[in-house]
Amino acid sequence: MPAAMQSSRVFHFNTLPARKNPNGSESRDVLHGQLPTGEQVALHESIQAAGTPPNPAHRIDHTELICVRSGTLEFHHDGLTERASTGDVLLVAKGTLHSVRNIGDGPAAYFVLAIGGDTNQPHP
Repeated sequence: MPAAMQSSRVFHFNTLPARKNPNGSESRDVLHGQLPTGEQVALHESIQAAGTPPNPAHRIDHTELICVRSGTLEFHHDGLTERASTGDVLLVAKGTLHSVRNIGDGPAAYFVLAIGGDTNQPHP
């Protein structure tokens, strides 16, 4: 189990390496591993500039909670389209084909908490 998962701590945003994604968005991995209570978790923050194309729709074999830190997202899932903005939380159930897209005039930033299932796989 990674040491970062065994004790309480602060993860400082400016120390997390930024990764450019193929669609032009940026992600920062916060943590990834197994909690002492047994759950597999992964947490990352993504930032999409205005006009950034979404990642292709994809299915997950885990559960995700997406917490919108700033901006406005369009959430496509289960044949539906919903809008989420600052402070809103999206629940992406296991097996859901989904994507999110920034539909605002400025950047959209959001945290993605993945729990269980295939959280050991890289995220799109």
